[in-house]
Amino acid sequence: MEYNVGMYGGSFNPLHMGHVDCIIRAANMCRELYIVLSIGRNRNEVDGRVRYRWIYRLTCHIGNVKIITLEDDASSKEEYNENCWQSDAEKVKAAIGKPIDVVFCGSDYDENSFWNKCYPDSKLHIFERNGISSTELRKNPYAHWDWIPNVVKPYYVKKVLLMGGESTGKSTLTINLANRFNTNYIEEAGREISERSGTEMMMLSEDFTEILLQHKLNEIKAVEQSNKVLFVDTDALVTQFFMNFLEDPGIEKNKALSDAIDSINSYDLILFLEPDAPFVQDGDRSEEIHANREKYSDQIKDLIRSHGKEFVSVSGTYEERYEKAVHEVNSIFLGEYKNGICSD
Repeated sequence: MEYNVGMYGGSFNPLHMGHVDCIIRAANMCRELYIVLSIGRNRNEVDGRVRYRWIYRLTCHIGNVKIITLEDDASSKEEYNENCWQSDAEKVKAAIGKPIDVVFCGSDYDENSFWNKCYPDSKLHIFERNGISSTELRKNPYAHWDWIPNVVKPYYVKKVLLMGGESTGKSTLTINLANRFNTNYIEEAGREISERSGTEMMMLSEDFTEILLQHKLNEIKAVEQSNKVLFVDTDALVTQFFMNFLEDPGIEKNKALSDAIDSINSYDLILFLEPDAPFVQDGDRSEEIHANREKYSDQIKDLIRSHGKEFVSVSGTYEERYEKAVHEVNSIFLGEYKNGICSD
């Protein structure tokens, strides 16, 4: 090892591949490397705990890396100036508790930067920048997706929910959209569970409980592997509709669970498929819903609205639905991804 103790500091807002390279190289050069995460309590930054986890997940397999947090109350980077630098440097030195042999930084700093002024007894080691800019990444993460480490990408994944009544083409459109945008999707968790009694009309109350919990767990896992956007077929509110329609004997408890899950669900776009597509009887779909499609579709809409959510209606032919959905998905990236996810 070239150094005993090294220090590499930054806001990591967000952590990007340039940081990853610097952290690995710095850790290789020291017996101990301290990463100092700067957290501005009054600045518009990614939550400090989220950034801490990113760094931890990136470095937990490296035995010589430790993370220190350093918080300040400055409302902007400009306000975090030399009046703060020296006192914070003393906090860092006290937290490390031993001489810092080397301070690492990127080539956006030089020998005249505050690193030299605040750590005059440490050598300054400057890593050449690799063209990645935190500022540009914050402006437009989707245009610079390759700059983002895998541990960070789930934070930026958009979520698109598809809702509607029976036989409105949700499942097919969900898969088509996932293929179109080269990402993944989660299917309706209730499809398999509802068949355990041979017919959904004989579902048990615990079946609805399992559907609600399994669907949310599937979504949490799928976000980890998504490419900019995740498509979700159905949610807790549609399950709540079917709990009412199928007269779930444990409706009170399952409704409370459904409402609780809905309260933590958030989507960047909700597409509601109108009941004007041909009804396809695939074996166990309700003829009651078939005969009153508009009525039950409106009930689902009322349920969505009563929970404070907005949606975009999608109707027409299958091609019109697909084109409308693609347009709406692209629209959630406008301003962040100027060229669109897919050029149309």
